Amino acid sequence: MEITASMVNKLRQKTGAGMMDCKNALKESEGEMEKAIELLRTKGLASAAKKLGREAKSGQVISYIHHDSRLGVLLELNCETDFVARTNEFKELGNEICLQIAAEAPIFVSREQVPAELIEKEKVIYRELAIVEGKPEAAVEKIIASKVENFYRTNCLLEMQNVRDSSQTIGSLVALMIAKVGENIRVRRFARFRLGEEI
Repeated sequence: MEITASMVNKLRQKTGAGMMDCKNALKESEGEMEKAIELLRTKGLASAAKKLGREAKSGQVISYIHHDSRLGVLLELNCETDFVARTNEFKELGNEICLQIAAEAPIFVSREQVPAELIEKEKVIYRELAIVEGKPEAAVEKIIASKVENFYRTNCLLEMQNVRDSSQTIGSLVALMIAKVGENIRVRRFARFRLGEEI
């Protein structure tokens, strides 16, 4: 199938990928746009994973104040260069993450920040609940593992489903931006303030 310039442009607009990457993805997918998008996402996420180890000391502190002025968020979002930090895409990513923090009130950035002793306490509670509910002993460990994963999904920002697009997590949203800009991007820390709440 012939890959036209308009097909390449359309794919570029949808994904932000380079011209040759778009052309190759369209060739590989035999002109199927959705398949080409999936290919680019897969390749982009793979290359993004390689960039995660790189230092990210530039960036911005991004703020969000809810319309009633009773809820606010401060977010430190890092990248490798000032050039990327100044782009609209970077700011939009920061705003999206701030909205997530405002809506879902995560406690940690990632599962690596969760203290091991907290997870052990949660496991004890989950085990006791499973026994009280009469779950078979063989199923208890699987139940505990499932509940621990759910704990991460509800308390760790990067593990959460995006409130504006449940098909992706905040972690995958960041990974897609890494793939797009070619730099490591890191959510360093955040603070969420609600009027009258203790910190």
